[in-house]
Formats: sequence, structure tokens, C-alpha cells
Amino acid sequence: MILILLGPPGAGKGTQAKLLAREYGIPHISTGDMFRDHKARGTELGKKIQAIMDAGGLVTDDVTNALVKDRLGRPDVGPGFILDGYPRTTAQAEYLEALLQSMGRHIDRVLSYEVAEELVVERISGRRSCPKCGAVYHVSANPPRAPGVCDREGAALVQRDDDRPENVKKRMQEYADKTWPLKRFYQERGKVAEIEGVGTPDGILAATKLALGAAR
Repeated sequence: MILILLGPPGAGKGTQAKLLAREYGIPHISTGDMFRDHKARGTELGKKIQAIMDAGGLVTDDVTNALVKDRLGRPDVGPGFILDGYPRTTAQAEYLEALLQSMGRHIDRVLSYEVAEELVVERISGRRSCPKCGAVYHVSANPPRAPGVCDREGAALVQRDDDRPENVKKRMQEYADKTWPLKRFYQERGKVAEIEGVGTPDGILAATKLALGAAR
């Protein structure tokens, strides 16, 4: 099974991707995780990505496509995979479509998580993450046991630069301009299932499984 998750920043795609990966036994491929890995290792690509994200922008297609192509060449994607955060543009979607065709594969379903804009802004600005293990919390919806401290590592939680309030509106505008057309792209191919992205993670997962079951 090959799945793509769509939705605005803060829609909960990452949480659902992890739950779906566990449910179906396929890897969760997050471009965000790949970007952060390069930044943490201080590669030239990582420095380029850091500058773009600090400005609240999106990483260029050529850089992102190269990372994804490399990742899809690994053996663990044989049974399928879940893409979270990619593609972000129709150009990336066209690249992915051609790449999968060259591999004799195709996308099974595109899951579009629908969340009101005001809720998205609240979710983004309240997120905090652990710089050591990458665990993500929310100051009100999913706080750590001790305020500002990771439950696992005991490290001080941080707010990612692209989650800061001054960058949220810019990200939402870029989503509307570049990423929203993806939904139309995949609707034309009959791949989209819309899912209400409000509720508990388990409740949203149940709705997702229903949508996937109806499509199979």
C-alpha cells in the first residue's frame, strides 16, 4: 500500500502517519525528518535547508525530489510506504508519479485531512519538540509531564522556527498558493479520500481506516 497524506501544516498528518505505519507495517517517510537529519549533521544541504526554513519558506523541488528518490530506493519500502510532507507542489507530484511508474508502482490513496484554519494556527503555535529524540508536544493539547521538559530525554523543549507565530501566516499562505492545488491534481486521478482531522488521534485513525477499507 502506498499512501500520501495531505493537509495544512498542523493538521496532524505526522501523528496519523505514525499510527498508520504501525497499523499496516509499512515505513513512514517524512521529508521533515530527512531535512532535520541533514541539519543536525551539518551537511551543506542541511545548511541550505536551515536558511530556507528560518525564513518560513519551503525547500526547493530539486532538493526534495533528490532526497525522496534516494529514500524510495531502499529495500524497506517493498511492502509499501506512507509519504508525509511530500509532495507539496504539483511539480513534485508529477515527479513522484513518473518515479513510481519507472518502478512499476502507483499511489493507492491520498488522504486529505480537513481542519479549519483557526484551529491549525492554534495547533502550530502551541507545538514544542525535543531536540534529542524529536518527540512532539503541545502546550495545551498534549503537554509533557513536567512543563517544558521532554518526558523521555529530560531535555528542554524548543519551538521550531517555522512554528513561531510570525512564520505561521506565511506558511499558511504558501500552503494555499502551492500545496492546495495538489488536492485537485489527485482528485482528477480519483485518489482522494477526505477525512475530518478533528478529534482524538485514535478516532481519526478509525475514520482513516474506514476510508481505506472503502477504497479497497
